[in-house]
Amino acid sequence: MTDIPRRALSRTAKLASLPLGFAGRAALGFGKRMTGLASDVISEEIQQRTAEQLFSVLGQLKGGAMKLGQALSVFEAALPESLAGPYREALTKLQEAAPPLPAATVHKVLAQELGADWRSQFQEFDDTPTAAASIGQVHRAVWADGRDVAVKVQYPGAGDALVADLNQLARFSALFKILQPGLDVKPLVNELRERVVEELDYELEASYQKQFAAAYQDDPEIFVPQVVAAGPRVIVTEWMAGTPLSKIISGGTREQRDLAGLRMSTLHFSGPTRAGLLHADPHPGNFRLLDDGRLGVLDFGACARLPEGHPEPLGRLTRLALAGEADLVLAGLRGEGFVKPNVDIDAEAVLEYVLPMLAPIAQDEFQFSRAWLRAEATRIANPKSPAYTLGKQMNLPPSYLLIHRVTLGSIGVLCQLEAKASYRSVLTRWLPGFADE
Repeated sequence: MTDIPRRALSRTAKLASLPLGFAGRAALGFGKRMTGLASDVISEEIQQRTAEQLFSVLGQLKGGAMKLGQALSVFEAALPESLAGPYREALTKLQEAAPPLPAATVHKVLAQELGADWRSQFQEFDDTPTAAASIGQVHRAVWADGRDVAVKVQYPGAGDALVADLNQLARFSALFKILQPGLDVKPLVNELRERVVEELDYELEASYQKQFAAAYQDDPEIFVPQVVAAGPRVIVTEWMAGTPLSKIISGGTREQRDLAGLRMSTLHFSGPTRAGLLHADPHPGNFRLLDDGRLGVLDFGACARLPEGHPEPLGRLTRLALAGEADLVLAGLRGEGFVKPNVDIDAEAVLEYVLPMLAPIAQDEFQFSRAWLRAEATRIANPKSPAYTLGKQMNLPPSYLLIHRVTLGSIGVLCQLEAKASYRSVLTRWLPGFADE
């Protein structure tokens, strides 16, 4: 790959193949119905083949397809294993098999961002990237002062490619329902598109990382590498070793899984209070479990500014729901805009809808699992379920959209880890309003 814009037609063609492939499989299903094949077999076969094509296309693409694939990866735990397997494989390829930029192109970007004498700032620089991301790749190097560093270089033309891919994916978003009938991808794609400008600005990302690094300096649970240098398309940070969460998910010990889950939940709930920011990209590729038990955090391109911490009503209404205060919960949800004023809704029904989601914090310890997440997804997404009908009457206020998406994403990773920990104690310590009487 020499330049992302040159591959735009190829990417568009691959993305465009998705609805065509689905149409063909729908016709196949119609034909098999005519021959009397059972409808559940047809449905499963069409779903399986469409999902495999979807994963295959996502696995071949950078830009918006990789970004969407990473965002969706956290929901993998809610999929049946027959679909989750190919999904995990495709998402692994997104990270491991992406074609790297030629060294000459990398050098050109470094010269533009760090100056013509950029080599004098390094003792060593490895031209072979160690990792690929949706808009850039990472190189290992040694800074002039002897520190091991990670150098993230943005792909030339990444911004235009990212927007083009996300626009295309938004048009095909209905296809993703093949993964989960209740999954609505379009709002996620729209949100990713709105945040593109921020993620392309590595200087802004560096400022977020500096905030986190300062907030968690010498912390016994969370580690954030220091920023060494930054420009609009290059960011240099301290190198961080450790075991990637993806490896812990695939083969980690019970102790590693539980500890990683506890640390992730601590980061999620403590970040807004300590740093005024919410790390908003909770896919496994952004985390490492260090040998000393700390959670190492990478990639601060997607952050939500929450200078006052998590909204206090979130903790207060969660506490009231666990206490069974149905009327107070409904009044609070109306006040925050989760239930619109003209919607007539039963308070006890709302409580029944919410309480199963709060199971992880209703007890001192809870073990997340794929089975639990699949059951919750089925309960909420099944059109025959009372929870589905009630959910349709609820509203998600814009101010809570990102918090909601990141929380769901974090839960998805915890279910992949099948992590057991005292999540209630984390909320008691860090979520405003939760511990108040």
